[in-house]
Amino acid sequence: MKRTPLILAFGASLLAGLAAPAQAAPDVSLARFDCGTPQAPVPVNQRFSDTYAYGDLKIQFVFSCYLIKHGDDYLLWDTGHATTAPNVAPKVSLVDYLAKIDVKPDQIKYVGISHYHADHTGQVASFPKATVLIGKADWDAISSPKPGQGVNFKPFESWIKGEGKLEALTLDKDVFEDGTVIMLRTPGHTPGHSSLLVKLPQMGAVILSGDAIHFRENASSSGVPAFNYDRAQTVASVERLKAIAANLKATIIIQHDARDVEKLPVFPAFAK
Repeated sequence: MKRTPLILAFGASLLAGLAAPAQAAPDVSLARFDCGTPQAPVPVNQRFSDTYAYGDLKIQFVFSCYLIKHGDDYLLWDTGHATTAPNVAPKVSLVDYLAKIDVKPDQIKYVGISHYHADHTGQVASFPKATVLIGKADWDAISSPKPGQGVNFKPFESWIKGEGKLEALTLDKDVFEDGTVIMLRTPGHTPGHSSLLVKLPQMGAVILSGDAIHFRENASSSGVPAFNYDRAQTVASVERLKAIAANLKATIIIQHDARDVEKLPVFPAFAK
């Protein structure tokens, strides 16, 4: 039987493809920042549980942001309080933190925003060249002609004017298109709330909760904060995060709980 040039060419290309080395996966690492000054512990029973699940429990909330390095690209997750915020302003700005590792604001490719509250959005204006990734329902609230109470729209003025790049998400977002960093749709605390899944080569999968969960006891009870946007969505989102964590053997980092934040090394060290 004669072998046509087409068949021979196909076979050669197939063998060449098999012989070619697989492209190395980009290094992924994760750093945490203090993005606000903690205040005294506060009672959480009435405000953070509509089933009054916490008795006399008091929690000292912390404020944290995160930097994900993906090869040569950077994603900043949440931007904490503004440096001008009364009483809770961070002692070090995000720009100054980044300078400690020789990263300039213009090197931040993406800023992922979990939701529109001031303790997660305060320094976003420091990164005007970044593409903002945010849930569409939260973006609709920010860009509304009359933003509602608690919607911190001011730092987003350049994006509202169309001067910056922005993606308003309605589904999960595979940020770098290789499955290592995924924004998860977790509405309930706000209408467009998101969490972040980061798959690290050594530590394994890590979930940054945003405010889907506020503290550890919040994750293990059926109580929902009274100020959340939607109770049923909150419960469903928490269940989703717990199921993902179980299936991927992931570590959940509750961003307002120091006990969880301290699972990660102190900056400038990165979790890998």
